Amino acid sequence: MLGFPFELDDFQKEACDLISSGKSVVVCAPTGAGKTVIAQHAIHLALENGSRVFYTTPLKALSNQKYYDFGEKYGTDKVGLLTGDTTINRGAQIVVMTTEVFRNMLYGTNFGAVADNLKDVRYVVLDEVHYMNDEQRGTVWEESIIYCPTNIQLIALSATVANADELTDWMNTVHSKTELVNTDFRPVPLKFYYFDSSQPDKLLPLLTPSGKLNSKIRPEKRMWGKKLKNKKSYVPKVVKNLADNDMLPAIYFTFSRKKCDEQMEKCSSLELVTKGEKAQIRQIIDDYIAENPHLWDNKHIPYLLQGVASHHAGLLPAWKNLVEKLFQKGLIKVVFATETLAAGINMPARSTVISSTSKRTDSGHRMLTASEFLQMSGRAGRRGMDEVGYVTIIGTQFQSPEEVAELVLSPANPLESKFAPSYSMVLNLLQRFSVDEAKELIMKSFGYFSTGTRLHPLLKQKEIYEKELEERDFICPYKYSDETLSDYDKKRHIYVLNRQTYKKVCRQEKNKNRPLCEDIVKFGNENKKLLHEIQAIPCDTCKLYKKHSKSIEVSARLKTKLSGLDKEIERQRDIFWNKFLAHRAILTEYQYLVKDYPTEYGITTSQIRSENEFFLAQIIFSGILEDLTPSELAGVICAITTEDLRIEMPYLPLGEKVRKTLNQIRNIRRKIEKIQERYQIESPCYINAYFSPLIELWTDGADWEKITEQVPDIGEGDIVRSFKRTVDVLRQLTVISNVSESIVFTAREAIDKIQREPVNID
Repeated sequence: MLGFPFELDDFQKEACDLISSGKSVVVCAPTGAGKTVIAQHAIHLALENGSRVFYTTPLKALSNQKYYDFGEKYGTDKVGLLTGDTTINRGAQIVVMTTEVFRNMLYGTNFGAVADNLKDVRYVVLDEVHYMNDEQRGTVWEESIIYCPTNIQLIALSATVANADELTDWMNTVHSKTELVNTDFRPVPLKFYYFDSSQPDKLLPLLTPSGKLNSKIRPEKRMWGKKLKNKKSYVPKVVKNLADNDMLPAIYFTFSRKKCDEQMEKCSSLELVTKGEKAQIRQIIDDYIAENPHLWDNKHIPYLLQGVASHHAGLLPAWKNLVEKLFQKGLIKVVFATETLAAGINMPARSTVISSTSKRTDSGHRMLTASEFLQMSGRAGRRGMDEVGYVTIIGTQFQSPEEVAELVLSPANPLESKFAPSYSMVLNLLQRFSVDEAKELIMKSFGYFSTGTRLHPLLKQKEIYEKELEERDFICPYKYSDETLSDYDKKRHIYVLNRQTYKKVCRQEKNKNRPLCEDIVKFGNENKKLLHEIQAIPCDTCKLYKKHSKSIEVSARLKTKLSGLDKEIERQRDIFWNKFLAHRAILTEYQYLVKDYPTEYGITTSQIRSENEFFLAQIIFSGILEDLTPSELAGVICAITTEDLRIEMPYLPLGEKVRKTLNQIRNIRRKIEKIQERYQIESPCYINAYFSPLIELWTDGADWEKITEQVPDIGEGDIVRSFKRTVDVLRQLTVISNVSESIVFTAREAIDKIQREPVNID
């Protein structure tokens, strides 16, 4: 084992020994337990034996952070960085990248041949591998593990999950010998407190020493309408309690950007920093603004000087970097942050405050999952600085103290596969493999491997129906089968209907003073014969007839349900392959695939990375992007890369050319949505021109102040993010195959004009 300047914990030693012996590992440990040490061991080995190591992270911000950390530790000449828009020293021994970039390398499309991409690579660290649970991006981790060559050792680092053994077994199946190192050890243990607004001058321990809910905690009173709107804010009280009990610095998690800013303002008068600390903060801000002049008049500067800050996606990236820097130095005492801060950014605190254990969604309030809670609470407790980390949960009317205690004591959730075949996946696989080989790879997904777990509720329901059906197995005293009784029921039903008809005809003929004709008499006699037949069957006088009949009726319903359930089980069992076939069918219909091999259209689409690669490809090949100026092209691309927003946007007029082009794109979308509906594919085709007028202005040279004054209520971070997404797709237009030179030239010009402060700062 390579030397560290401190004694390693047992789980770290175990993982390092396994890596040294040539095995892949899954390391599952709580947030803050020290998983990075294990990755550093792999880096040491690579540097020592002259091989290379890739370090992948789920977020670009996290990749940037690791790049700077490793550069300081190992020397900038030994470290490279690859994100969607940044390439630094890609041949270095240590290359930090987003997991998407690694997956793309394994496809061997945008980044060249797989063998060249992975030359001398011995280790790949998959940091935050629990992102496999992410609805939109989880599939990237599965693809990376499936396609990674087996001679490369994988070091998969995960927060606590319930089924780490299942993940390890799967990696053993699809990759190479993999061992699990699983621990619930926290180097800094956590203490849980509860803020009860009826007792605002203290924080109450949430649990008793025996692990029960503290009986002194009272539930919050229910409030509605105006009362709720005008409810007093106890945030300053909470922070003062933390300060008085030496529990700062703290990350105060809330689920609303607006509330982050409001709560920061409310706590700015608490005097959390000393004069000396304030002077330090002022000096760091001045130095930072000298390097980032676009921040000189940021309205949050006065709050930083009071030791409080806000951190959320609506803020400029450079501003968030400053907040992180000050917090890491212990100069910011409370950061009010959305839950995105819990996702790996290095901002350890003594305390975390969770403003609610329920969050609002499109379908109403729901409780946090155990894993979401663990991710946030795990930020408390700084290794080497704190003996204990403190987690304070704020009482709200949307949760009971009992529910909070249950959540705190709950184990982590299991990883669930989010594997989802896409157009580019189908094209990339069929570019390198036959259909049968592609199916084999699809069947290697964690989703297929964990089918038993995924199908468990359906199989359990099937078991219930089958048991109920068995119990319904009626034993007839005359040993008659269900078929015989059904035959009796049919005859009886026919007799009743015939009798009603016969009586009706008889009445009619009597009213008309006419005798019955021969056919009616014959009909009546035949129905009497049917009655005698029925009376000869023992069911006619059997006391258990109704019970037997009901049993058949219920059994028939159960059999129908079972049949439907069997179909759903089969559909779920083959869901990934069926999705693959559905995408393949559309690509074949549009001639992106011919004889299961990508055409020129298909090769271009295989290189695209977007929400719906096929949609973007159709736009490119339609020719409607050809005669646009750089600002017009930026406006169009911005519209098709912007998701549906919940926020209200003011009306801003679009340039005429952009408006007409988007109308043409709507025709393309209609056709795609129609065929996707036919094949039951849910792949969004966005056309949202919220930010298009802004990016047109920006590309034409407007300053940032002019951009922000157009939309005063929209976060600057949101604008930057939409511009960055646009740049990402524009950059793809410059490198993918079969794009006309005029579009490539215009896209390059647009990128150059967009990439200026603050947009070009990560």
